[in-house]
Amino acid sequence: MNVADMLTDGYTRIRETVHAAVEGLEPDDLNARLDEGANSIAWLVWHLTRVQDDHIADAAGTEQIWFTEDWATRFDLPVAKAATGYGHSSKQVGAVQVASAELLLGYYDAVHARSAEFVRDLDAEALDRIVDEAWSPPVTLGVRLVSVLSDDLQHAGQAAFVRGCLERR
Repeated sequence: MNVADMLTDGYTRIRETVHAAVEGLEPDDLNARLDEGANSIAWLVWHLTRVQDDHIADAAGTEQIWFTEDWATRFDLPVAKAATGYGHSSKQVGAVQVASAELLLGYYDAVHARSAEFVRDLDAEALDRIVDEAWSPPVTLGVRLVSVLSDDLQHAGQAAFVRGCLERR
């Protein structure tokens, strides 16, 4: 297995988990919070998608799909247009509400397709490129891609957990 195949497999696992957590849910369940401090499925999937969109676009030197495909307008959220959810307060988390599973998965699938296209042709040498000098040591493309993969799998798993709790009610 080469680097591109491994990354493709990892990002595909995020997609599978996101779809399993979201498909078939009505807005009430997508936006439900287990308690007032908890994250909803909608927020978790929106956030993991925003971070992936932001980080992959930056690494690829492209614009975020959130803007180029007008997802920001489609979601019409009462948060800053460029927000990714990082550092959101409980109130901001609660404000991220989605109208449908199709909307949430539409944005996710568009970002996943861009991510899969980006990682498809990477080789080991490409992973050593510095993509963020704001950290010490500077962040390489490989570290950034694994970081996104790890965070997104965790958030997708959290969304699946919330779904399981809601289904057991």
